[in-house]
Amino acid sequence: MPTTTQRKDFVGLLYTAADALIADLTARLEQAGYGDIRQAHGCVFGNIVPDGMRLTELAELAGMTKQGVGEAVSDLERLGYAERVADPSDGRAKIIRLSDRGRDAQRTGYEIIATIEAEWTQRFGAEHVEQMRALLVDLTAPPASASAAQPRTAEPLPAAA
Repeated sequence: MPTTTQRKDFVGLLYTAADALIADLTARLEQAGYGDIRQAHGCVFGNIVPDGMRLTELAELAGMTKQGVGEAVSDLERLGYAERVADPSDGRAKIIRLSDRGRDAQRTGYEIIATIEAEWTQRFGAEHVEQMRALLVDLTAPPASASAAQPRTAEPLPAAA
């Protein structure tokens, strides 16, 4: 079986590009002092809102099962990045939110992603990067009926605080 660097088919190229981005992000997070953050934690860091949210909401946003996201949350709790607190609107439910360290890690991650995108813009040109973003948005959009199809635009990354 060919290695990812040998694969030049469409799917192979997508996987190779994603693997390279994740490896770069992971290495930079490690350099920034967050070497214990793994790719599996992205379902939390990439979807959680500042005030926190219930596990069911987080799983829905991540497009994952509650069990899968729950495992990531439990791991992030153990590492000190997240916590579960009582939901003030329903004492039986829990809200998942980032700890101070988790918010710092999330902010750092967004800053690193913005830096990588800026490097790509310098390397490949702004037009190519925007075309790639638009294509990826379209590729990952849920199928729509022909009558309801509308052009989609990419959402910008949250601003680093």
